[in-house]
Amino acid sequence: MKTDYHMHFEYGDYDENWVKGFFDAAKARGVEELGITEHSHTFPEFEELYYEDLILDDSFIGKFQKSWLKKNKFKHTIKDYFDFMAKLKEKYPVKIGIEVCNFQNQDKVKKILENYDFDYIIGSVHFLDGWAYDSSEIKSEWDRRDLRDIYEIYTKEVENLAASGLYDVLGHPFNIRLFKYIPSFDVTPYLKRVAKALKNADMTADINTGTLYRYPIAEISPYPDFMKIAKEENLTVMTSSDAHKPEDAGNYIDDAIKYAKSFGFTETVTFNKRKKILNKI
Repeated sequence: MKTDYHMHFEYGDYDENWVKGFFDAAKARGVEELGITEHSHTFPEFEELYYEDLILDDSFIGKFQKSWLKKNKFKHTIKDYFDFMAKLKEKYPVKIGIEVCNFQNQDKVKKILENYDFDYIIGSVHFLDGWAYDSSEIKSEWDRRDLRDIYEIYTKEVENLAASGLYDVLGHPFNIRLFKYIPSFDVTPYLKRVAKALKNADMTADINTGTLYRYPIAEISPYPDFMKIAKEENLTVMTSSDAHKPEDAGNYIDDAIKYAKSFGFTETVTFNKRKKILNKI
């Protein structure tokens, strides 16, 4: 079964004519089921958490991030999302998910999420000590950071997400390679810690092609070194395009499947009401 379980409507709106393009593009690529995973910054329920966690001072990073929070954010409630998805479910094979950032206050996150019946929940590291490291507008900050610190912080953030027990999937594992800052030191201990955290939490690893076609690294996440360890730990995997535009739905999913098979994976995961379903590939 070919699936694409990580994508976003945020560049458009909750307009059936616009989102139809996602389903048309995915169908043309042979994808049988989609999962929509709106970012938590779509929803005003999460707004306070962003203002608590992000660097929002008068520094270069802070000024950009203050501006970022004012653009196209917090525009639909989670109820709006569920109402819109209910309409889509009448027409398409689609599941309702969400991608939640690595907030420090997981108790607040739990109180928000427990009110809604998601099919699955992705937890993703998007911030390192309040810095949106994947934003190209502030990527110069990478030159000021020690890569050992970045790998340690990233790993601790994953461990924190996993320990919360709130998440089914880790989004785009180790996409901290996205701007081609490649460490010269041995990162194996970090890879093993992340894999162990996912295993203990029964979380799935997202095989995400977004870093293949949207970032300078031009590779699928997670990269091969982590995939080897993921297989050793018998982690489950899912495939996704991380599409933000209709034409990208299903993008490189065939490559993601071949990639998974090359490491010995024979199944990918889908979800229904937080229940994991294994599908042969």
